[in-house]
Parts: sequence; structure tokens; C-alpha cells
Amino acid sequence: MSADKKLLAPCGLYCGVCSILIAYRDGNEKFKERLVALYGLKSPDEIRCEGCVSEERFAYCETCPIRDCCDKKGIEGCHQCDDFPCSLIEKFPLEVGKKVILRAIPEWKELGTEAWVEQEEKRYHCPDCDYALFRGAKRCRNCGIAVDLD
Repeated sequence: MSADKKLLAPCGLYCGVCSILIAYRDGNEKFKERLVALYGLKSPDEIRCEGCVSEERFAYCETCPIRDCCDKKGIEGCHQCDDFPCSLIEKFPLEVGKKVILRAIPEWKELGTEAWVEQEEKRYHCPDCDYALFRGAKRCRNCGIAVDLD
């Protein structure tokens, strides 16, 4: 397996399991409508992203200070930074995202990129029916059981 570099968010929030990217990629209008409300957006047209380090980024990711910091340091992500966790992580605006970052970065550093991506993709599957889920999912869309995978 070869990791898609566009999906390797420097902060450790792997884009391959991001609800914004999945809704955009799949053209899921119902899901986009729910995300508009969740993120306080005006239109489903704002739900578009091809990954944190792609040219087509979600608005919140477009202004990410963590990505900018990694760019300035010339590193791929926080897993290569001796200052992790830093004040940018401590101030991360979404508590669930911060929780995932604090889990994911040490794992990425320990496993390396390919194994870490494989682990992240496996993590976000229903433990009951193995249906693919997005980060933050609370219930499996396939079998309906409650999940807590972050």
C-alpha cells in the first residue's frame, strides 16, 4: 500500500477518514447538508476538500497554523517535530480533534507513514460489521450500532 501524500495532514488528522473529504469525494448531498449545519457554513458547496496538503482544501484547513508551522520547519508533519506537543496543539479549536492528534502523532512517529495510514484506515471501521466509517462517527450507517473510534 502506498499512502496518498495529499491525505497526510501534518497534524495527524488523517484525511482519508475525514467527513468533509468523504462527503465531497462521494458527492453525498445529504451528508454535506448535515456538515453545513455542524460547521456553521452557508452552503453545501463549501463542503469540498481533496486533502490537507492538496490544492483543494476545506476552508478551516486552508488557514491551519499547524500546516504552516510544518511548512516553515521543512517537515512533513508534527511526527517529525521535537517540539510536539506544542502550543498550536494545545490551542487546537476542536477537543475531539485535539484528542485524535495527541493519539495519532506518537503512533505515526513510531510506526512510520505506511503502517500508520493502514492503522488509521482500519481504526475507522465498524467493530461489528466492518463498514467503513468517518472520523467522528457516532453510529454505524450500515448496522446501526453505536461506535466510539477516536
